[in-house]
Order: sequence, then C-alpha cells, then structure tokens
Amino acid sequence: MSTHDSTSHNADGHDHDHAHGEEGPHSTLRGYATGFILSVVLTAIPFWFVMGGVFEKSSTTAILILFLGAIQIVVHMIYFLHMNGKSEGGWNLLSLMFTIVLVVITLSGSLWVMYHLNQNMMPGMMQDMKNLP
Repeated sequence: MSTHDSTSHNADGHDHDHAHGEEGPHSTLRGYATGFILSVVLTAIPFWFVMGGVFEKSSTTAILILFLGAIQIVVHMIYFLHMNGKSEGGWNLLSLMFTIVLVVITLSGSLWVMYHLNQNMMPGMMQDMKNLP
C-alpha cells in the first residue's frame, strides 16, 4: 500500500515540500506573449489617438488615454506580475486596493487644486505672465 507524500527528494539530496495550491503561479511563453501583444496594442492605440488627431477635443483624447493606461496596468499585473486574488493569501489584492485608493486620492486632489487655481486666477495675470523675461 502506497501513500502519497508531498515531500520529494531532489538530485541534491534535499527534501522539498510540494504542497498543492501553495506554489506560485507558473508562467508560460504563451502567457508572456499574450501580455506582450496586449501591451503593444494598448500602447499603439493612444499613440494613434494623439498623432492622428482622431478626436477634436483634447479632453476626450486624455480620458481615453487614461482609460487605456488603467487597462494596461491590469494587463501587466496579471500577465507579468502574476497577481490575482489568491496569490499570497489575498494580501496582494489588498495592497493593490490600498494603492488604487491612494492614487485616486492623489490624482483627484491634484486635479481639483489645478482646476481651482486656473478658475481663480486674476483676469490680467495671463497678460502679465506673457511679458515676463
């Protein structure tokens, strides 16, 4: 009668524990190629938006570039960093959510400050700034 042992002996004579479900994510050439192709496409599309002048309003272009950038971040995390909800007992996902919250607070606060600075400028300040050396 044979029992399945999760410990195996390697050629170096050391015991290595191979508990199922504890191993890190395995990468394949196909996975890396998929991630690379998606990254190239997600980089080429915004480049085309800007260089081709696809949209009349620059704000539309900027919003689409930010959206595609966010998608590209997710592609990199999945295909190159191998992050998912199960890796590291869920701590990777928790740290990702914390990072997203901090980035959103920082970016929205910066945009809010810049918008209000622009709105509250004195009317003659732009002319005065053009005359500076």
